[in-house]
Order: sequence, then structure tokens, then C-alpha cells
Amino acid sequence: MEFPPRGTVYALLGPNGAGKTTTVRILATLDRADAGEIRVAGFDPQADRLSVCAAIGLTGQFAAVDTQLTGRENLALIAGLRHLPGSVARGRVESLLADFDLVDAADRRVEEYSGGMTRRLDLAMTLVSDPQIIFLDEPTTGLDPRSRHAVWDRVRALVDGGTTVFLTTQYLDEADQLADHIAVLDQGRIVAEGTAAQLKRLVPGGHVSLEFADAETMERAREQFPTAVVDTRAGTHVLAVPGDGGSDALRAILQTLDTAGLEATGLSVHTPDLDDVFLTLTGRAAA
Repeated sequence: MEFPPRGTVYALLGPNGAGKTTTVRILATLDRADAGEIRVAGFDPQADRLSVCAAIGLTGQFAAVDTQLTGRENLALIAGLRHLPGSVARGRVESLLADFDLVDAADRRVEEYSGGMTRRLDLAMTLVSDPQIIFLDEPTTGLDPRSRHAVWDRVRALVDGGTTVFLTTQYLDEADQLADHIAVLDQGRIVAEGTAAQLKRLVPGGHVSLEFADAETMERAREQFPTAVVDTRAGTHVLAVPGDGGSDALRAILQTLDTAGLEATGLSVHTPDLDDVFLTLTGRAAA
């Protein structure tokens, strides 16, 4: 497992029990690995735990907040634990309250917060020390769709600011929306990894839809692609040519059309989604 460049999202995708949380706990120094070599921000989590802890932030599956304190007090508590100087701590707290849209609720006890507000506060607390790497372990579990999208927006903003995010999730749309690189974990082993587009091309069923001006042109094109079928769902004069949609496949299709003196009026690539990838690689549907 190798992290992509700084300022990107690496997603670990897998069903319950696959080993996602265990992986995060090992990388975040909370558990020891049985074997192998690990480096986080250039440090060994077992031999140089303090250096790793100084470089990372962790948001677990369940919000680690004190519900009897206010939002402002929770942030100030973390700033104190991180030994930030007083003026720096106060500035950081106010900045995070604004960034996470918690200013109006800053002096209310967290027990009065909604689930989405609590999760935003939890994420803000992770950022008090401005870590290089943030581990988000299923950060949107149990949230309603609006709150989930709010968390997604915050993750995107972090990445835009240069933070590296290690995300674990069982939600396929979350990985598809956020991740620059995805690893599929099943029973403790990575069974595939790549971008979302690369993973989708691993699964049969992809095709390139070619649209033509009339039925005659479409039939002539059909003669050039023996495995193609008329895509009746897409409307008239559309031919579905099996292919992964990669650059080589598209180049070959266009070359074939050009050689035959045919012109398509439209072209689109259709690939399996991450649900199909997940089912094919793990043998089970996503949660």
C-alpha cells in the first residue's frame, strides 16, 4: 500500500470485517502490526510513535467529543493537548468554528448538536494541529444525505489546501465522489487498486456507444464490429461496441470507422459502476 501525492484522497474500500479499521489503527500507532514495514510521514509508527502522532489526525467511526462541553471548549481542549500557545490556540479555534459553520453553535453544549454538526466538530478537532495526513475511518456512517454531503465538501476543501486524506468507507458513492485512488480490501488483503475509472474497466460489461445519423450508416458500421449490438435503450441509430473505454480501445474504434469511411455523430463510454466492481472482486454486494 502506497500513498498517492500530497493533497489527494486515498480510499480503502471494503465490506464490514475486511480490515479497514485495523489498517487505520496500525497506521495511526494504536495497534502494532504482526509483520511488515510501515512508514507514515517518513516515520515508523512503532519505533517513532510521537513523530507519527505529531504528523497525523484521526477521525474514527464514532465522534470523539465531550458532549457536556461546548463546541468551542472541545476545540480548546484539543489545542491544549497539542500544546498550542494561547494566542495561536484561540485563533485556530475561531478559524475552525468558521470553516465548519459552527460559529452560531460554538457556545452550546454538544449534546444539543445534530449528528451532522457533531461530526463536523469531530473533524474540526482533528484539524486543530494542522496535520499532514488525516485518517477518516467511515466518517459519514449514520449521517443523513445532507450531512454526508456537508462532510464531503469539507474533505474536498482539505484536499484543496494540500492535506492528504486516508479514507475508509463501505459506501461506494463516497469513494467514487472523493477518492483519487481506491484500494479494495477483502478479508485483510488488497484485491485491486487504482483510480475509480481503472477499477471499473476491470469488470466486463463496458461498451462504447456510437450514434449515427441514419439507420443505413449504423448498419454499415455494424458490419465493421461483429460483436456490436443495436442499443435499443439509447434510442435510434445507436450501436454498442464492447470495450473498456480506454484510450487504446477508443483509438481502435475511431480508426476502424475512418478506414471504412464512416462518421459517428456521437460517442459515449459506458463502464460498470463501483457496485459491479465490488461484487466481482469480493463476491458480495456492498452494504
